[in-house]
Amino acid sequence: MKNIWRCLTAVLFAIVAMSFVVEKQQLTIFLAGDSTMADKRVSAYPETGWGTRFRNFFDSSVAIVNKAQNGRSTRTFIEEGLWKSIYENIHPGDYVLIQFGHNDEVPTKASYTNETDFKRNLILFINQTREKQGNPVLITPVARRSFDSTGTVKDTHVRYAQLIRETAAAQHVPLIDLDKESMALLQSLGPERSMRLYNHLAPGENPNYPHGRVDDTHFNELGGRKMAELVLADLRKISPELNSRVVTSNWGAK
Repeated sequence: MKNIWRCLTAVLFAIVAMSFVVEKQQLTIFLAGDSTMADKRVSAYPETGWGTRFRNFFDSSVAIVNKAQNGRSTRTFIEEGLWKSIYENIHPGDYVLIQFGHNDEVPTKASYTNETDFKRNLILFINQTREKQGNPVLITPVARRSFDSTGTVKDTHVRYAQLIRETAAAQHVPLIDLDKESMALLQSLGPERSMRLYNHLAPGENPNYPHGRVDDTHFNELGGRKMAELVLADLRKISPELNSRVVTSNWGAK
């Protein structure tokens, strides 16, 4: 009889405890950026943006909306309505991860954005996210795979990455310095092993690229995952709330 009462007491306690469990608020993480972050068409495989792998890190209380597109700069992201599609859907508590610079910084590209306008656009993203009670996070552009003759990785985003750092500091916005962190990863791997993260394909190796491909800007699946892990590690430090929603078994992220 005592055992029956103990079982009933345990069940009753569990029911009461469950009644005090607060259901997690559903929230969205929006991704705003360029091709290094973007989801890809099947015809581009194995090219993989790190944003594609990012959605695997979180439980069902988090939705990832990846609006990043190939070739976009802060200016063209606004002009083409991509930013508007994020702004109109931000709810209180949502996050917006903002990573530009690859296409803004190249004067020969139609997407070029001068330094003054680049910072102005970043501030627009920040202010409008905050206006909707969202959480903006600035991210410096991820490194291109480029080494000098001594095997030292080159910083290919010197000026525009610094503009992002300055804007983050001035606007009191969390910063993920993916430029520096991805450079450190490439340096640790060295010129040869780092090729495993990018699209280096021999002729005939992949039907999407029958003539082969050498691309030191865009990642393959492994590279996309590794860069996503760098972003995740910083985001978990920035936001304890998001950290509580991470599925740590995925990719073994700690």
